[in-house]
Amino acid sequence: MGIYWLAFVRVLVTGATGALGPATVTALATAGFDVRALTRGASVPVQAGIESCVGDVTDRRSLSRAVQGMDAVVHLAALLHIVNPPPEMRAAYQRINVDGTRWLAEEAMQAGVRRFVLASTAAVYGPTPTPATESTTPAPDSLYAETKLAAENVVLTAHQPGEFDVTVLRLSAVYGARIKGNYQRLLQALAAGRFVPLGPGVNRRSLVHEDDVAAAFATATAHPAAAGRLFNVSDGTPHQIRDIVRSMCLALGRAEPAISIPLGPATAGVRALEGLARLIGRTPPVTTATLAKYLEESVVDASRLADELGFTARIGLDDGWRITVETLRASGQLPAKVGR
Repeated sequence: MGIYWLAFVRVLVTGATGALGPATVTALATAGFDVRALTRGASVPVQAGIESCVGDVTDRRSLSRAVQGMDAVVHLAALLHIVNPPPEMRAAYQRINVDGTRWLAEEAMQAGVRRFVLASTAAVYGPTPTPATESTTPAPDSLYAETKLAAENVVLTAHQPGEFDVTVLRLSAVYGARIKGNYQRLLQALAAGRFVPLGPGVNRRSLVHEDDVAAAFATATAHPAAAGRLFNVSDGTPHQIRDIVRSMCLALGRAEPAISIPLGPATAGVRALEGLARLIGRTPPVTTATLAKYLEESVVDASRLADELGFTARIGLDDGWRITVETLRASGQLPAKVGR
């Protein structure tokens, strides 16, 4: 990954200790930037040699302090996707993802920051059976996606060419050792031999490894052609669910599941589980909403990022899951050896 333009020297990273933060801080520092990490507490560790600043995206005074002397901001901090969040969480999503982004952008503009890069999500498109481009009309179907789309609008509206340049990266599903969520749960279930595929597994997903996401942020921060632009980010190849499972099993050193459950019986079984759970006042292990999410297609076209910024992901699916499994085993989050 080449850095084309290093006019921006000092970069503030919000969410610096979150899922994407450490890799992004490393990528920026490696590219030659001086990085300041915004953390929510003085006791939160950051990488050696990285300046830290205590603050919160919902506290404007701390944001004002954090952006002083900065040339650019990479805004990663957000309230992330939660499956079926209760309605009362809407206010928190609004305050953190939308208002926090607005306050940070306003403080950054006042401080003379010249580049603002926002982490968004391909979830703003909703399910996409055909590859979504940046021109595809968004159809968010979750609080997370709705508020990230609103945050995009906040920063794109604030764009002032040559004075306050903004860039939005819509990330496809990110995976890696630090990334929690459905894919890590799937990996853990496969490692324990507790996963049985549902249906043929031919629905497709766009993925990208966390290290490639970090490199994309470094490129977007430095490249002049990123100003005022919105880019999808993926590894460039849509993957069928069955191929994702195969790649995970290869990384784990396990055989792939020998059987799968046809969709008809699977759907009926999940509905029965939900009914039983309601009767006994428990939360079902799988819901029809979870099943629908597992079966949907989510595919994006990331060619604009390659065409305009010259950026392509380096890490393919098999290498990505191998790196993820090795890191999780080294940290004790996966067993060192997995029996067949």
